[in-house]
Amino acid sequence: MSIQQLIIVDTNVLFSALLNSQSSFTELLIGSDYRFFVCEQVLVELFKRKEKLVRASQLSEDEIVRIYQILLKRITLYKEDLIALENRAAAYTLCKDIDESDTPHIALTLELDGLLWTGDKKLKEGLRRKGFKQFFEHNSLYKILRQSIILDL
Repeated sequence: MSIQQLIIVDTNVLFSALLNSQSSFTELLIGSDYRFFVCEQVLVELFKRKEKLVRASQLSEDEIVRIYQILLKRITLYKEDLIALENRAAAYTLCKDIDESDTPHIALTLELDGLLWTGDKKLKEGLRRKGFKQFFEHNSLYKILRQSIILDL
C-alpha cells in the first residue's frame, strides 16, 4: 500500500506514542506508508514534558530516547519559518479562541495541504465549527492496517 498523503502530527500523538511503544499511534507511525511531518514546536513541547513522560510511561529515560529516535526516523521536521505568512495568519484565526498553541500545527497542515493528526477533541470540535475539515482519522486506518497484518500472517 503506497500512501502519499501528508500527515501533520500533533504533540499529543507523539506523546502517546512515546508513552506506549505498543500503541496504535506507534504502529501507524512506524508501520504505514504515510508521510509524517511535525513542526519545530513539537520537539520543544516534548522536551519540556520529558520528566512527566518518563514518570507516566514507567520506562527508563534511555528507553524513551530509543523509542523517540525510532519515531523521528519516520517523521520529517518542518521549519516553522518556511510556512507562508498567509497560512500562519489563517491558522491563528482558526485557533485564537480555541488554543493558540496549536497554531503552528494548523499552519503546517494548511501549508502542506495535509491532514492534521490530533487527539485533542476540543481542538477538533472548535476547528470543525469553523469549517476546517483536514483531519487524519487514525482509527479506521488502524483497523485496516491491523487486518492486513493479520492476513499477511
